[in-house]
Amino acid sequence: MALRVGLIGAGSMGALHARVIATNDVTELSWVADPGPAGAAVAERYGSVSLPEPDLSSVDAVVIAAPTQHHHEMALQVIEAGLPLLLEKPLADTLAHSDEIVALARSRGQVLMCGLLERFNPAVRTAVEITKAPLHVTTVRHSPYAERILTGVASDLLIHDVDLVVRLFGAMPTAVTGHYGYFEPRSQAGSEDVADATMRFGDGQIATLSVSRIAQQKVRSLTIAELARVIEVDLLRQSITIYRHVQDPTFDEDAGYRQQTIIDIPVVRHSGEPLHLQLLHFLALIEGRADAAAEIDTLLPAHVVIEQIDRFAQADSAR
Repeated sequence: MALRVGLIGAGSMGALHARVIATNDVTELSWVADPGPAGAAVAERYGSVSLPEPDLSSVDAVVIAAPTQHHHEMALQVIEAGLPLLLEKPLADTLAHSDEIVALARSRGQVLMCGLLERFNPAVRTAVEITKAPLHVTTVRHSPYAERILTGVASDLLIHDVDLVVRLFGAMPTAVTGHYGYFEPRSQAGSEDVADATMRFGDGQIATLSVSRIAQQKVRSLTIAELARVIEVDLLRQSITIYRHVQDPTFDEDAGYRQQTIIDIPVVRHSGEPLHLQLLHFLALIEGRADAAAEIDTLLPAHVVIEQIDRFAQADSAR
């Protein structure tokens, strides 16, 4: 019997969740709850039912892809109803609200998962597995402007890369800095369009992260520098290239110094669409094939760092 899943929110991300849930062999899209016309359109497209409000008594699990300002109230209702929850990032509009959601799920022994989708990017998963001793990590996440995104880029985009960096180093940063830029007149007041951040870790490792929504091209890159090699990941193309530099000490007066770079292209493991792989992990948590308590422990660190970056950037802007 298929797992009955209710979807709250039918925006662009909600529509993607609807497709993945409806086309999976072991899940059924029971209803789409959204007060706007988008809810009816998404429900009709995937043979489901449109509801103005969620009916938690009729489903086995819930996915929330509503606007962030509604996450806190809705998530608490779902957890209190005893239902497994996949909640889009960020968990809530404030760190305190996010902490409350996590604390309730932990105390109830409930399945709670956050839509930190890059965790399921096959290239990222492979890169994390083959990385041995990262020293300097750089990330770039640039996009053209999208008016539908009302929040700033830190909680919308930067949180993905913060999560990746924390997982790569296996620890929280010891120092964090951040700077915001406000440029796009269509953005809401106080919503940053550019965010650059630096994270320093206990053994001196450094990560530099850049996100922007005023770019004219979409870039998603992750570069991991170790002492003997650099691992370069294209998150859009889901490809990995490894560079190892070899320097020849000889000097030719005509050619100059001779340098060589050895390039390796490893096989990307865990193939599949990240959103589909994320749903499969959600099902594994529900069925007990993955550790739900361990999953909950991974949810807050990126939110804590985003809060630290935000505080630094706000103070910097006020100077």
